[in-house]
Amino acid sequence: MLLNGNDPQAIATAARALAAGDLVALPTETVYGLGARADDDAAVAKIFAAKGRPADHPLIVHVLDADDAAYFAADLPEVAKRLMQAFWPGPMTVIVPRAEGIAAASAGGQSSIGLRCPAHPVARALLAAARQQGVRGVAAPSANRFGRVSPTRAAHVADEFDADLLVLDGGDCAVGIESSIVDCSRGQAVLLRPGVLTVAQIEAAIGSPLLAPDAAAPRASGTLVAHYAPCATVRLLSTEQLQQRLSEALPEGLAVYSRTVLAFAGGILQPMPLDAVAAAQQLFAVLRDLDAAGAREIWVESPPPAREWDGVRDRLTRAAAAFE
Repeated sequence: MLLNGNDPQAIATAARALAAGDLVALPTETVYGLGARADDDAAVAKIFAAKGRPADHPLIVHVLDADDAAYFAADLPEVAKRLMQAFWPGPMTVIVPRAEGIAAASAGGQSSIGLRCPAHPVARALLAAARQQGVRGVAAPSANRFGRVSPTRAAHVADEFDADLLVLDGGDCAVGIESSIVDCSRGQAVLLRPGVLTVAQIEAAIGSPLLAPDAAAPRASGTLVAHYAPCATVRLLSTEQLQQRLSEALPEGLAVYSRTVLAFAGGILQPMPLDAVAAAQQLFAVLRDLDAAGAREIWVESPPPAREWDGVRDRLTRAAAAFE
């Protein structure tokens, strides 16, 4: 059921549903989330069931502010506080030690938990209204079937789930890919998932280099090798590989998503923005649109090596891995 996210009555209805243990889909600046009361393990189990998501794959808990973050955290390390101060509200998730006895299901059973403060006004209005109902945080992975393309429009969510799911329509998501995830639970900052925030921005905020994940890193949302995949097969190709393949016999139902100006017959050509932020904003919508247009294969020109493209590159690499 689509509700106008700018309608206070719709926000109140959604807040009551969360307090009652029901699911609500909500817009954030990154993607739409499928939300449940984060400290209600039975409600959170509905997320895993609806998405077909493994119960040990942790969720991100969305909070209104640092006070609500402290409710879920056994400790907020100094590095986490620096990131929160620099990027909240915004597309930054910090992983911190979890408060004992709270939100075990949301954390996938781990002793750490991912926390984010969204910037989208509809999400913030819902979190504020839900707090009035006693809800201190909303666990909300992307509102799509597990492993598929994340939704950036309310209509994407409605296409994925039953008609009785409450969906707050807040328009198109401004960022378009999920948040950066930084593990702060072990004393140093470790980048587990890139987003639109660059490594340089994050390192400037914490005053030290980011580390790469190791075998002891906690599990985190959206970090499986294969993820974010449309129905069409995704092939990630260098500029040279793409040009070479387009000179050969082409498969039926081909779509090409590229920054380089190309010409070919018998398929769909979708230009990719030259700017990384713009490419991130449209990425998931483009993949969904190409699916809807009947594409059977999507050949994507690999993003440039510049660090601002890390988030887009990460999503495309995982999308292509689903078909390897």
